[in-house]
Amino acid sequence: MAYFVVHEHHARRLHWDFRLEIDGVLKSWAVPKGPSMNQKDKRLAIMVEDHPLEYGTFEGIIPEGHYGAGPVVIWDSGKFELLGGSIDEGKLDFELKGKLLKGKFTLFRLKGKKDEWLLVKKKDQYADETFKLQVALTEEKLKTLKETVPPCEIKD
Repeated sequence: MAYFVVHEHHARRLHWDFRLEIDGVLKSWAVPKGPSMNQKDKRLAIMVEDHPLEYGTFEGIIPEGHYGAGPVVIWDSGKFELLGGSIDEGKLDFELKGKLLKGKFTLFRLKGKKDEWLLVKKKDQYADETFKLQVALTEEKLKTLKETVPPCEIKD
């Protein structure tokens, strides 16, 4: 079974990077307001470049002068199952088995847009209309992070 990871990324603007293991890479979307377990929320998700699989375990502080400079922590991760659709079709139906994100979701491309998608929680037993996004980066966690260049920038 493939995996997913959501990075909480404190760059110029706080956002969450939603990543799904598909075809040997991490397909990635920047989600400005973060994912939600509330099926009424439709979260804008901007598709960004694919990331290598080893990026899935990355936590650290991206140094100034590098793309995305700032702290990055794993907000959630786990297994995921693709239930239908494809990137080319502009729609992905999948189930997440994470610590925070559970159940069925859909990502679909906005009509006429190349990189703009919506991430939506499907109504199921895990849907939670009272869901409030909690930031994972605490002062204590920040003290444990090292400044490091992320794996997607390391060249052979």
